[in-house]
This record gives sequence, structure tokens and C-alpha cells, in this order.
Amino acid sequence: MIRAAIIGLGTWGQNLVRSVHAVSPSIRFVAAATRTPDKSRDFAQSHGLRMLPRYEDVLADPEIDAVVLATPHSLHTEQIVAAARAGKHVFSEKPLGLDAASAQRAAQACADHGVTLGVGYNWRYQPALQAIRRMIDDGTLGRVLHLEGNFCGPSAYRFPKGHWRHDRDEAPAGGMTGRGVHVIDAMLFLTGHVDRVTAQSYRLAQDFGADDTTSMLLRFANGATGYLGTVIATPETWRLQVFGSKAWAEVGDVEHLTTWDLKVCTLDPENITVKQRPVIHTFEKTSTERAELEHFAQCAAARQPLVQPGGDAVHNVALLDAIVTSTQTELPVRLA
Repeated sequence: MIRAAIIGLGTWGQNLVRSVHAVSPSIRFVAAATRTPDKSRDFAQSHGLRMLPRYEDVLADPEIDAVVLATPHSLHTEQIVAAARAGKHVFSEKPLGLDAASAQRAAQACADHGVTLGVGYNWRYQPALQAIRRMIDDGTLGRVLHLEGNFCGPSAYRFPKGHWRHDRDEAPAGGMTGRGVHVIDAMLFLTGHVDRVTAQSYRLAQDFGADDTTSMLLRFANGATGYLGTVIATPETWRLQVFGSKAWAEVGDVEHLTTWDLKVCTLDPENITVKQRPVIHTFEKTSTERAELEHFAQCAAARQPLVQPGGDAVHNVALLDAIVTSTQTELPVRLA
């Protein structure tokens, strides 16, 4: 049983605690630290969390094996590095950092100090996404030609002027840091790293805050192409569709924290002019938040690595970095 401390007890931090509270055999939250303890004291008490005044106190506590970060984006890298130096396993909400060098430094620190680093890309634990991965591996989809995704919602309207989520330094390229990186991680899981990106990003709906309308074209290292759009001043929607030479597969709805259905349409090579109807596949209900935390805890208990230098989570931030550069230069950017 990994004994963890939650750092940040806002809406998402509380959601992570609830996902494993009293049900997980692998991880248990025993402590918490937050910048606003008065707002979270009742929640902490009801979930058996010791409130500690500072992050440094958490890292010095021998009764804590791991920290889980649900903090603003710009804090992640330094908090990860500090945890690694203290010998604590660390699970961070995405992204690992806001530029490629920071993300690589975070991953390298954990590798150097022999602690497990996890990152909150919970879409990987969706049975439907795992099914698409198997369809790619066994040839059902054929060669992956193109991926399209969007992850949109009214985030720009949720937070008042002055909130950190409206800070352009905290949320470069608008919805990419809060939403788009999830779609990118799913694409990396399915078809590998990105070679080149062309992006555009604008603030159109309000006269303050981060950009609200962001889109990009992708070229993957294996030759596939892609598109991603994230609009954070519109009703909730998300979708990911993978087009292969033999079939396409699609997931998408309004709520993304439920267990997804999977829609698959297969080409009949003997009757290519006949429009085939897609088939809907359903899966046993699961909690992706619980699944990701338990996987992290199991790897931490075994001292096995998860996020590694140069891996997908680091590449995701490098791509975010390239997207920001492309929006500024209005030119394609090639990733190293």
C-alpha cells in the first residue's frame, strides 16, 4: 500500500482522492497540503487526511511514500524535482512542464533518484482506446493514415478574471494545456511521436484571459497526418477518430470521465462502393482516475519507471512548446 499526499485540494485534487478512497488496495491518501487550507479542511477531515502546512513538510514526512500533484501547471517541474530529491515517488497532473527543457528535467530527476514518476493522462486507461491500440497492432485498421481530435468546452467562462487559468503563461496556446494535451497523448499512444506541427491560436470570445480558439495540423514520424482543435468558449464536446486503410474507429461524446463506447466502421474490399454501417462496442464500466493512480502505485511499490526522459510525456510538452512557437511565427515547426 503506497501512502500518498495530495498537493492541491481544488476540484480535481478532491476528485483524485475520492477515486481511490476506501476502495483501492494499492494506494491510500493519508495527508494533504494546499494553498487554501480553510476551504478544504472539511473534505480533508472526512477523508482522513492530515493537513500539513507546506509542501516541504510533506517531503520531509517519513510516513509519506509518494506525492500527487494537482497544482497549477507552472509549479509541476520544480515540485517534481523536489520530490525526486526527497526520495518520494511523484504523480503529477499534466503537463510535466510548460516547455521541453522543463519536462525533460523533471523526468531526468526522477530517473536519477530512482523514484517512479507518473503523469495524469487518464485516457490511456480507457478500454475503448486500448481496443483501438489492439486494432492497430493486429492489422484490423490497416495502416494508420490520419487522426482527428477535438476537446472543447466552456472553460474560458468557468473562471473569473485574474484566475491562474486565464494567465497566458500558465495556459499557453489556450485550451492545449488543460484539454488538448489529453488528445495529443492519445494520439502518441496510438501512432507515435510527431515530426512537424503547424498551429494557430486566438482569443475571440472575451477581452481577457487565455486564447479560446486553437487548432493545429500534425505530421507524425511514421507518415500519418493529424488534426486537433480545442475551443474553450463553446459547449462541451470531445472526439477522437482514427482513419486506417481498412477501417476507422471513433470515440467521442460530451462527458469524457465515463467509460467510452467505441464506434468502428470496416471497409469491405469486395464491395467498396457499399456504404458500411458502423458497429458500436461497449465496455465494462471503469474509473480511469483510479486505474491511473493504482498503476502508478504498483510501479512505485516495485520501483519500476513509468514516465522516462525522452518518453511520450516529455514529447507531449515538446510538442506544446512547438505549437506555441508556430502560433507566434505563423510557420510550421519541426520537432527534434
